[in-house]
Amino acid sequence: MRIPFNNVFIQHPDGTLEPQQRIRVGGIEFGPGVKFSKGVAFGGIDFAQFIGHDLDVETDGEILIIKGIY
Repeated sequence: MRIPFNNVFIQHPDGTLEPQQRIRVGGIEFGPGVKFSKGVAFGGIDFAQFIGHDLDVETDGEILIIKGIY
């Protein structure tokens, strides 16, 4: 399923990103309350480089699994 980046992550005024719900990337799970900035990679992906892109996701119960980036 293709969804906008901003449906998954909140971009804070200080530039940090925070997932809006529990997510899984490359076997790593994290969720709301985990803030990270440019240069920090989860599952080998620096999400700050993809702000504005769409994400390819699927769900596993309450967890949003990020499969790819458009």
